Amino acid sequence: MNEESKKHILRALTENVRYDGRKDLDYREMSLEVGVARNAEGSARIKIGNTEVIVGIKMELGKPYPDTPNEGCLMVGAELLPLSNPAFESGPPSIQAVELARVVDRGIRESHAIDIKKLCITPGELVWFINIDICSINDEGNLFDAASIATIAALKDTKLPGVKNNLVDYKSKTKTPLPLNKEPIEVTVHKIGDKFIIDPLTEEEAVIDGRLTVCCTKEGNICALQKGGDYPLTAEDIAKMVEIALTKSKELRKLL
Repeated sequence: MNEESKKHILRALTENVRYDGRKDLDYREMSLEVGVARNAEGSARIKIGNTEVIVGIKMELGKPYPDTPNEGCLMVGAELLPLSNPAFESGPPSIQAVELARVVDRGIRESHAIDIKKLCITPGELVWFINIDICSINDEGNLFDAASIATIAALKDTKLPGVKNNLVDYKSKTKTPLPLNKEPIEVTVHKIGDKFIIDPLTEEEAVIDGRLTVCCTKEGNICALQKGGDYPLTAEDIAKMVEIALTKSKELRKLL
């Protein structure tokens, strides 16, 4: 069935037409909101077409890791709800959820988006932990890009809670934002046959040969890459996909 679908999609792409009428490198209509979760320190909801993702930020205090005694900690988790896609199952995180969380995590870490040393309260004793929760509300393709930009928006929305006697006072919110240095953007480029597309629908994702998620800063510096799909990518493929990603990241960045 996938082979027939792939042939049909490739025939359409040859004429630069997709299932929903877009061109190869067009995003669907996008919207972004912040402050959507009342009990989170920061949150954001993004919609890309009918794909919808919510990201929440929760701050905690804890003891730092022994090898980084003066640095705060970052943890990213993703939950792909069965209500968002019948292919998702309840229970422990799936391989898809783990990869999604790792891709978002790597983009933040490798870009040094957060000045984690400023999250230290007492070296070796007390630091801030940033917990990022990604939740799929509806999946109609391109969760990687949706989760990435919603995470950055949620981090920008985050305000540190109050602290009393080295304990978090969640009822008292300060006006202190997270120490963000950069706003990395991730763009995922997919290859089907000899064609490249962005923002795929679930039907298109099911027949891709390969994909490359490119994380870059506002200055166009590449921070991280993540390859997916069953088939290898050539050096020429990667160069083309990076070029597309750097160009389209400027379009996504306007949402922030």
